[in-house]
Amino acid sequence: MSRSVDEVKNWMNMFRWIVKLIRDEYGVDETALVRSAVLEKDCGLVIDQVEDLLGIIGESFEVRFPPGTLDEVMQLDELCMVASWLKGLYKCPEFISSAYQERCRAANAGCL
Repeated sequence: MSRSVDEVKNWMNMFRWIVKLIRDEYGVDETALVRSAVLEKDCGLVIDQVEDLLGIIGESFEVRFPPGTLDEVMQLDELCMVASWLKGLYKCPEFISSAYQERCRAANAGCL
């Protein structure tokens, strides 16, 4: 299900949008949804929920997360930075591998 993304203009807006998504879809208390939160450990999401989360973000922002995303993205802020980069709202995150960067660029025209 896609959600309104009209207010998302930068990675900080993306962070807030994803926090609301996790809170609303998975019932995670917002106090646990800090930037350094590990999606599975700190947020309490199981792998299927993280995959669903990527799907919702992808559909809503019309971006594609390539294979290997869950090997590159562990924390909430990392997810926000990658999603923002895929959409063209943020620079390429320094923490991702060059091979993953190539897969992202091949799948998403908005990557800078």
